[in-house]
Amino acid sequence: MQDEESLIRRAQQREPVALTQLYEENFDRIYRYIVLKIGNRTEAEDLTQQVFLNALKSISSYRFKGMPFSSWLYRIAHNQVVDYLRKKSRRPTVPLDDSIPAGEEGPGRVAERKLEIEEVALAAQKLTGAQQEVISLRFSGEMSVAEVARVMGRSIGAVKALQHSAIVALRKVLSAGVVS
Repeated sequence: MQDEESLIRRAQQREPVALTQLYEENFDRIYRYIVLKIGNRTEAEDLTQQVFLNALKSISSYRFKGMPFSSWLYRIAHNQVVDYLRKKSRRPTVPLDDSIPAGEEGPGRVAERKLEIEEVALAAQKLTGAQQEVISLRFSGEMSVAEVARVMGRSIGAVKALQHSAIVALRKVLSAGVVS
């Protein structure tokens, strides 16, 4: 934690190397968290960028309280997702096909993986808000149960129970094939 604390101090002084390191260490987790919450890769990329812009604007007000810096970023991401979903509910949209570039895998496998991710994201929408939050933070955000408990303001036992019920519910939804 001491290393992270000094890294944050350097970032608060607008040191480019420190800012870049914080961005690179946290981008993937924040992106996965957002894409799981909203189910749209292109929008998730935009929202993730906005999270880091907001973090940059207010990093000077960040106070190190023994919690990982990522917890602060997840709080910003959560607020961005809430704002996004609120705005989206006010205006109907037609989703564009956000294609995944085929890397070393064949296009068929890429398409299968995209379908699997979309299926899980749709299934996750059937969970309660708290269950969605736990699943997003634990698996997309790769946070420990203790970190999730701190971010959510719940006990470790409550987070474990929420995670268990969320996984059971996801299995039920996915095995029933009722995702739409």
